[in-house]
Amino acid sequence: MRMKTIILGVGNTLLSDEGVGIHVLDALAKSSLPQEGVVDLVDGGTLSFTLAVAIEEADSLIVVDAAQLKSPPGTLRLFQGEDMDNFLRGNRKSSVHEVGLTDLMAIAQLTERWPEKRALVAIQPQELGWGDAPTAPVQSAIPEACRQIEALVKEWHALH
Repeated sequence: MRMKTIILGVGNTLLSDEGVGIHVLDALAKSSLPQEGVVDLVDGGTLSFTLAVAIEEADSLIVVDAAQLKSPPGTLRLFQGEDMDNFLRGNRKSSVHEVGLTDLMAIAQLTERWPEKRALVAIQPQELGWGDAPTAPVQSAIPEACRQIEALVKEWHALH
């Protein structure tokens, strides 16, 4: 049985750096990641409870979002497993969508379907106002975000 990984890009592409999760998905769509049921790229937009079903059906989950890291714009941090959970729980202002991500995590944990293999790729925004593209520092973090996601997917699928 093949492992299924969901890569969930979160954000609003009309709000400059806030849409970085979606911009990373667009870049990954052009990458060499396996697709067709092995890796699903999911545009989570600004999140909704309908995403709970997709998360519950996944063997592994990678979320990509702009997050308040208290670091220079474009800083990227990878949180895996319990570190991801703790970041979401402990930093109520960590993301523009922290309520949605925390709620989705709680639903999946209640149904005991929070993927064991999970990660959050968080990128520090510079600008969250109107704009249809990320600022230069955030744009420069997108290739590294893709590299880290590709490495995680390869590692997880090799272990399965």
